Amino acid sequence: MKLFLVLAAIFASTFLVAKFFGLISVPKIEGWLDQAQQLSPLYVGVIVALLLFADLFIAVPTLTITILAGYFLGFPMGALAALLGTMTAGCTGYFLSHRFGETILGVISKDKAKLQEAKQVFQQHGFVMILLSRAAPIIPEVSACLAGATRMPFPRFLTAWSFCTLPYVTIAAWAGSVSSIENPKPAIFTAIAITGTLWLAWFAFHRMNKAIKN
Repeated sequence: MKLFLVLAAIFASTFLVAKFFGLISVPKIEGWLDQAQQLSPLYVGVIVALLLFADLFIAVPTLTITILAGYFLGFPMGALAALLGTMTAGCTGYFLSHRFGETILGVISKDKAKLQEAKQVFQQHGFVMILLSRAAPIIPEVSACLAGATRMPFPRFLTAWSFCTLPYVTIAAWAGSVSSIENPKPAIFTAIAITGTLWLAWFAFHRMNKAIKN
């Protein structure tokens, strides 16, 4: 929990810094995509993919960007652009943490026994944690980094990351593609449904895990 909270705080701080300096905001992202669309849909796809990849380093509104991808590019091109960005971000986070994770974990905690325990816990529950990580911002990036730092096998990580990411971007991009300024309800209802479903899944997992321990 300590490792998770420290990493989450680091990712959250990037969002606060970006917010404070006005680097990234939803109106700005909409403006970038609108200008790019006037040039070529390819530019829209590139911006979407880059923004979602940048989420690994600067927290951005992933769900909003994915919905906007569907709105500007349609379906399935919006989903493909979002999938490229999110998959690249996850894999990069995994490999960077696999390479430098031991050093980072050592800075966070000097207790080798606690670090080993944290690795064992994540190896046991990490797959499910990644599956449900889209329930809230920041958790996906933290999960990807923990997977690399705790040496989760890459095929196992890639499977969990794909299972949590593919349905997420597909549904969100589709909702964006059938929404409009006059009728934003599909996007709004989809965002609420995705978040609500994942939070219910987290609650069920927590209850089941607690029952097993008892």
